[in-house]
Amino acid sequence: MHILVIEDEEQLCRSIAEGLRMDGYETDTCLDGDEGLELCTTENYDLILLDLNLPGIDGLDILRQFRETNSSTPVLILSARGQIEDKVEGLDLGANDYLTKPFHFEELEARIRSLTRRRFIQENVCLKCGHISFDTRTRKAHIDSEELSLTRKESALLEYFMLHQNRIISPEELIEHIWDGSVNSFSNSIRVHISSLRKKLRAALGNDPIQNKVGQGYILMEDLK
Repeated sequence: MHILVIEDEEQLCRSIAEGLRMDGYETDTCLDGDEGLELCTTENYDLILLDLNLPGIDGLDILRQFRETNSSTPVLILSARGQIEDKVEGLDLGANDYLTKPFHFEELEARIRSLTRRRFIQENVCLKCGHISFDTRTRKAHIDSEELSLTRKESALLEYFMLHQNRIISPEELIEHIWDGSVNSFSNSIRVHISSLRKKLRAALGNDPIQNKVGQGYILMEDLK
């Protein structure tokens, strides 16, 4: 999952981003409203964390303009404004959730899991595809009852494939949702990580559930073990 954090408190912004990356999310950050508006309207994110008191464009103005062209990407407001009027205004403008500062990171993680599962119409914490299971809370994958040892990037790839089973996913789509803004479509990184993931799945299952459709992308099919 690819998340944008728009937060002007540099230490808090850095702390949130580091925590999310440890959880397996690719995370971009910015510290002012002008850059935040440009990023959320030109890039494709799975979730936006939005502060309200920003230099430049105010967070509510960002939300208002963003919702004029994008009604589906979840927006979670993070703000020190705790008055009910502020929460109502934010939610009425199209925010999906509102978390008042200060907050515990564990609560932020839970809110993010809820919003991302909701977007992909996935109510269960545990994703399943044949003999493969992936726990979105613990970030652990299993083949039947045996844990599969994956890197952070491999875990993110497997989660995305399992959220979009039986659908061809282009390399460009994977880059948008699994990599941060430093990777471009010409990078060999995606092929290296997918190759490694497929090798581990093949060793555990006896077959390769991820198929490469030449010129189109990759598709996760239910394994036949």
